[in-house]
Amino acid sequence: MDRYADIITEISHSAVDRSFEYRIPEELSGDVHIGSKVNVPFGKGNKIISGYVIDIKNTPDYDPGKIKAIESVDKGSFNPEINRLKIAYFIKQNYGSTMINAIKIVLPVKKITGRITKKKIVSLGTESQIKEAYEKAISKRQVGKARLLKELTECETIDYSLVTGKLSVSPNTIKSVEKSGLIRIEEVNSKETELKFRSNDALWPELSDEQKNVVKTINEDVEKGINSKHLILGITGSGKTEVYINIIKKCLDEGKQAILLVPEIALSYQNVARFYRRFGDKVAVMHSKLTQGERCEAFLRAKSGEISVMIGPRSALYTPFDNLGVIIIDEEHESSYKSENMPKYHAREVAAYMASLYNCPLVMGSATPSVDTYMKALDGDVKLHKLTVRLTGENLPNCEIIDLRKELEEGNKSIFSRRLKKLLGECLERGEQAMLFINRRGYAGFVSCRECGHVFKCPHCDVSLSRHGNNKLVCHYCGHEEDMPKICPECKSDKVYAFRAGTEKIEEAVKKEFPGAITLRMDADTAKKNEDYEGILSRFANGDADVLVGTQMIVKGHDFKGVTLVGVLAADMSLYSGDYRCAERTFDLITQAAGRAGRGDKPGNVVIQTYQPEHYAIIHASNQDYEGFYNEESIYRKIAKYPPFCHMLEVQLLGPKEEDIQELALKLMEQAEKVTGDKNIIRIGPGKASIGKINDMYRMVIYYKSEDYSLLVKIKDIMEKYKLLYGPTRDMVWFDFNPISSF
Repeated sequence: MDRYADIITEISHSAVDRSFEYRIPEELSGDVHIGSKVNVPFGKGNKIISGYVIDIKNTPDYDPGKIKAIESVDKGSFNPEINRLKIAYFIKQNYGSTMINAIKIVLPVKKITGRITKKKIVSLGTESQIKEAYEKAISKRQVGKARLLKELTECETIDYSLVTGKLSVSPNTIKSVEKSGLIRIEEVNSKETELKFRSNDALWPELSDEQKNVVKTINEDVEKGINSKHLILGITGSGKTEVYINIIKKCLDEGKQAILLVPEIALSYQNVARFYRRFGDKVAVMHSKLTQGERCEAFLRAKSGEISVMIGPRSALYTPFDNLGVIIIDEEHESSYKSENMPKYHAREVAAYMASLYNCPLVMGSATPSVDTYMKALDGDVKLHKLTVRLTGENLPNCEIIDLRKELEEGNKSIFSRRLKKLLGECLERGEQAMLFINRRGYAGFVSCRECGHVFKCPHCDVSLSRHGNNKLVCHYCGHEEDMPKICPECKSDKVYAFRAGTEKIEEAVKKEFPGAITLRMDADTAKKNEDYEGILSRFANGDADVLVGTQMIVKGHDFKGVTLVGVLAADMSLYSGDYRCAERTFDLITQAAGRAGRGDKPGNVVIQTYQPEHYAIIHASNQDYEGFYNEESIYRKIAKYPPFCHMLEVQLLGPKEEDIQELALKLMEQAEKVTGDKNIIRIGPGKASIGKINDMYRMVIYYKSEDYSLLVKIKDIMEKYKLLYGPTRDMVWFDFNPISSF
């Protein structure tokens, strides 16, 4: 008897976002399953294209004589189980996507091309020989070599890609160590662990009473297979990672698997090593420096059962485990969990849906939870657990708020307040480390004429240009670059200056005030190369620098024992973003920055410099008082009808002609309002986006607010239908539910 398959084709155009029916040839019957990737003839020309089987049936819906047959089956691709297709459908329905694009997200990779060869570094020297070589490398300031040798004092073998990636040691440096006879590079199969420690004694530190209570509650749900949601509100340094490790251990003991999501920025070598030390070859780590082949290999190992724990950023959520026991989201408030590309899904929401499918707990942790999640915890939808004690035994750092208005009134025009300068000098005299954080990169902010007020903007984007140290003006959106002007093109004045200090300017100021201090800078400009990001962090962690200057990437999740002083410069800068979440983002950043100080055995100090010392986000961040911040922020959100008290849909329109997208916006609004009628929906716009043009593409937005999420989905659905009818081919319409950043 013939069988038939419903297939979603690899055509992302929403006009054909439906399944097509094909006959399964008898010779392929044993190879075609739900989730199989197949090749089929499509259209009048019978062009062979790929697709995915979403259903199999014995009775066709159309005339069997007119149904085409499947051409072949791609046996090298992953076959997602029915749950994965449900996840894809969830993304399609809730975030505005074609089914094929949603399937491509939940499938690990398009195709398996065969297993790849991996390499490992094997230590040949004794511990004393390695330590002697390490000390010699330190004396010669051979930083990369020292990093490798330091790890080899603890590890017998290390995965080659971890060394070149997370440790940021160059292949040439590895070769030089190999020539000395201290290491050997070997090819390995994928089943071998990426790290093998010299001692097999995996230490399980004694948990605090608070940690034990959290672990006990969640592990009971893991054991019983209960779909529950948990929020761990833990101050910085309170040991959330140890809680995660004990929950994962319970999963493995029960024969289940675990997914741990972490922001990419928190995937340091030290954190990776902690999990390998505990779980050995049962762990795989996803990170941005893996090749497509290495990612593919990791997912294949997960599907075959070789690994049981996947750690990584957003993409790790779709690891093909068949007996998932827990999903953990560390730093659940992080904006990186929201996709910036279509479909703009939030990993936290997809994880909650996945946990319901697999009947397993969802665990979220943060020192500064999102307002959305904390409200659910207060309402009882999420179980709240608190970790209130730093495990080092030290108190939270002493925080001081400095009013820059008074500093200016009293004649201090320096980047540093007098208090910060004093504490920084004392810190360096004691041989301790300091971090200076500013939420801005480059040399300065916008450049303008002080005579007529003309601001120099990018010719392709509706943003001001920023001055960099090479005396260039740079657009941080499209990369446009031009020379720093000497004369204003409007009034011909020579009073052209840059405003506001950035990371580069702060670095210069540190070197000027403290010439003996070794200073590192880390921002989006210095961390462009693969080696730079991990290299800078490793150098600072190893004590090779006294001061680290940087943007938000230096304050998230890093554990530097030698840091006793943190300076937060222009703490209120992110309050000016024009985003309803700006206070939450400011609170998060300051709290995270403050949490970097005093994590070792010495007390820490934090200096917060601001022009708005009375703002509640800054006051509560200085006290590490999340509840106090939430109480004030939630009042504002409720009055203004912002998430989580009201849902939002942001309709984003892009096109090369401004008048075209304006016309399109009005037509789509007209159709949407036919569906919604007089229902309780608030509309704002259409209007220009926060940045009206990028790369010569004009941008507009329409906002809809409603307490009923399904109404917003209806608006999205009707606009998706009519955008094809109204929109020119180059125009784009995107949808973002409950947006977390300005478009």
